Amino acid sequence: MNVLTALNASRAALTHLSESVAGRIVNIGAMGAMQASSGMGPYAASKAGVHRLTEALAAEWKGRITVNAVLPSIIDTEANRASMPTADFSKWVQPRELVEVILFLVSDAASAVTGALIPVPGRV
Repeated sequence: MNVLTALNASRAALTHLSESVAGRIVNIGAMGAMQASSGMGPYAASKAGVHRLTEALAAEWKGRITVNAVLPSIIDTEANRASMPTADFSKWVQPRELVEVILFLVSDAASAVTGALIPVPGRV
């Protein structure tokens, strides 16, 4: 589901972004795909697919659209807190922290950044 979502969203956006002077795609990967831990094989594989898709689209659209991905560790959400109630939430990535990285990638300041897989580990 992770890679298909990124693929379908990118496919839908590319027609419109190709007409823009500053087209940007930012996919959401995962640090967990860099090295899978026990029990996380399918998730890591699907997120690794997002990483490779990001790199391929960046190469295909270089000079016209930037395509990057952010790779968060655990994001501090209600769902994650509920599923891991004994964890130290203070170490997790705050949603605002992730948004700040994404905002940079869609800004003019990142116009030369494409194909990047940006880790956002928080304090994990």
